[in-house]
Amino acid sequence: MSNRTRAHVHTFADLKPDFDAIVGAVNYATMTTVDTSGRPRSRVLIPVWDTDADIPVGWLGTYRTPVKAAHIAGNPHVTFSYWSPAQNTVAVDAVAEWTDDPGERAQVWDMYRHGSPPGAGYDPGQFWQGADDPAFQVLRVSPWRIQVLRRRDLVSGIPARIWRGQLLGDDRSISE
Repeated sequence: MSNRTRAHVHTFADLKPDFDAIVGAVNYATMTTVDTSGRPRSRVLIPVWDTDADIPVGWLGTYRTPVKAAHIAGNPHVTFSYWSPAQNTVAVDAVAEWTDDPGERAQVWDMYRHGSPPGAGYDPGQFWQGADDPAFQVLRVSPWRIQVLRRRDLVSGIPARIWRGQLLGDDRSISE
């Protein structure tokens, strides 16, 4: 593809303000996993996001349904897609893993309650008794590619901006 269709950024900080604004405004993301036969399955969820030394980290407080658990066990690669009617989009390609760490579960609970980024999240007490509720399960989402496209850029012919991190456990080249 030509350089006109995408523009790589050097650090996540180059995307973070627009990432935060779009994710905070949309809140809901479509999460796609893949089954053992290679068939995709999508569901609408609300992840929260943080950064760790300028590396984005996503968290998903969710139920560990048999389908979701089986898909992630078979292939931990997931995609989150945010879209607003204003034509602002964020796409996140990541690796997901379950975490049972009590500290991380409490952190994620608080991130949902306070919004991370602002606008993203909800009161998890609507669904669970607390961070230590056995039904409250947490997925850590480690992005290796994030694409941000704002409508104003789209109509001006400015390419989507892409941040690339390291794909965990895989040194192979990844196609765009």
